[in-house]
Amino acid sequence: MRLSLESEQLTAYVARQLESVFPDGEVKAGALEHYVSQALGRTEYCFARINNKYFFDGQQTLFNHLHSDQYAMFLYYLSNMIWRLDGDVALASKVYCLNKSLHALDAFYEVELPDVFILVHPVGTVLGRGRYADYFVAYQRCTVGSNLGEYPVMEEGVILFGGSMVIGRCHLGRDCKVAAGSLLMDVDVPAGSVVFGRHPEVRFKPGTRDLREHYFRVPN
Repeated sequence: MRLSLESEQLTAYVARQLESVFPDGEVKAGALEHYVSQALGRTEYCFARINNKYFFDGQQTLFNHLHSDQYAMFLYYLSNMIWRLDGDVALASKVYCLNKSLHALDAFYEVELPDVFILVHPVGTVLGRGRYADYFVAYQRCTVGSNLGEYPVMEEGVILFGGSMVIGRCHLGRDCKVAAGSLLMDVDVPAGSVVFGRHPEVRFKPGTRDLREHYFRVPN
């Protein structure tokens, strides 16, 4: 993977950002090094499967820390790896909050986003504790959240367009598309559907286009 900052430089960069936002003297680059390495591994795996010239140029995977969508995804992976590997709540929380500060993205470190996904200009997006699957896409101001303790389940290829909300006991089948501004609550959506409207008045129609390959490099 071609990096805009090599791993050691990136580690120092994140540490300086964290110390700037949380000036308690607790974050050291050495403490982040292993986590950054693990997060970059997950970043490379994901970005190699994204069909976008800024993520994959046809020859190699690219990661630019100044590409805000990419950096938001990396910081999610970093916070999640800190939580997974050592359960360091304080450090994972700082990285999670840094992501919120920089990108207005709420992707909590305990939330398990899939191995392959893309965030598109995700300002104001909140990704709660739903169940996600590969080839997931979320645009700006999307919300995945709970209703009475129940969270959505999404199968492969779900796309949440701008301002859409999926709340509660929803099940979104494979390759569903949630139209911009829609609000779904406690509803099941058949595979391949486009769903639009706002709870309780939502409608489905069969999808006419397979958009998965528009966003991702899908294996044959």
